[in-house]
Amino acid sequence: MSNMRAIVSAPDGPRLQQVPLPIPRPKEVLVRVQASSLNRADLGMLKGATHGAVGGAWLPLGLEFAGEIVELGTEVTNWTIGDRVMVANGGAFAEYAVAHCRRMYAIPEGLSFEQATTLPVALQTEHDAIVTNGLLTQGGSILIQGASSAVGLMALQISKYLGAGLVIGTSTTEARLSQLAKYGADLSVNPRHENWVQQVLDATGGKGVDVLIDHVAGPCTNNNMKVTRVGGRIINVGRLGGMHGEFDFDLHALRRLHYVGVTFRTRSGREVEAIVDATIKDLYSGLTTGALRLPIYKSFALEQAKEAFALIASNEHFGKIVLRP
Repeated sequence: MSNMRAIVSAPDGPRLQQVPLPIPRPKEVLVRVQASSLNRADLGMLKGATHGAVGGAWLPLGLEFAGEIVELGTEVTNWTIGDRVMVANGGAFAEYAVAHCRRMYAIPEGLSFEQATTLPVALQTEHDAIVTNGLLTQGGSILIQGASSAVGLMALQISKYLGAGLVIGTSTTEARLSQLAKYGADLSVNPRHENWVQQVLDATGGKGVDVLIDHVAGPCTNNNMKVTRVGGRIINVGRLGGMHGEFDFDLHALRRLHYVGVTFRTRSGREVEAIVDATIKDLYSGLTTGALRLPIYKSFALEQAKEAFALIASNEHFGKIVLRP
């Protein structure tokens, strides 16, 4: 077999077509994909490919998948054929995908492929934000801005799992706010309400939280600084509210804040491997016990990719959207 089915970018949106089967390099494995899941970044990739790469190489879309290893690269020694793995890597919306042998997670026993595919991006993104850059300590306080997104729900769970004393989550809809306690939020607030800053200050004895994980940015930035304690840390993970916004430099100085930006787009392969290792060390036991999970909102076949992309673009879902080959 030299070809496979995959979702690629086309002028009319995501298209299912035949593409060459990927060939693993010496330190890679070939995985038969059993499930993949959508992330908001996939919308940008789809748009960018449509406008900037039509007529070029037709590469499968998608950033995370789960499946079984069917072929080992010549230098792979830490995995065997048949192992069940979940991966944050490109080319996910396809029947087969490749992954580096140091950048994968073993799927815990009892976890389905559909459940597994929802986890890698959120796990390593939020561990890097909360632990490595946020320096959250046991008993510390943390606020997750944009907590009803998939990565936000994982951030709530990781914070609680690692022993945070106070976990606060935000969402702009009452229906989603009511769900946050199930994922570890001790307090849920709506950042569109005028008194949300005071709610957070009241909950923290007037000090503000030790760590704020920001998935929204844009118009929330200055209020984020108001609810973070003097000397605290704000980690800029996502920009769901916009790439630009007002920034009160005097407030930043007065609060003596550490404002840290993180992304995987500028990471080297070795940096990603270090993140995967740290994530496994701190969080893998939470996967085996079921403490760290994400809800699946809806599952689609590859043939229904347009519907799946339309759903994530609508932002009407709560949880992950899954594709099945």
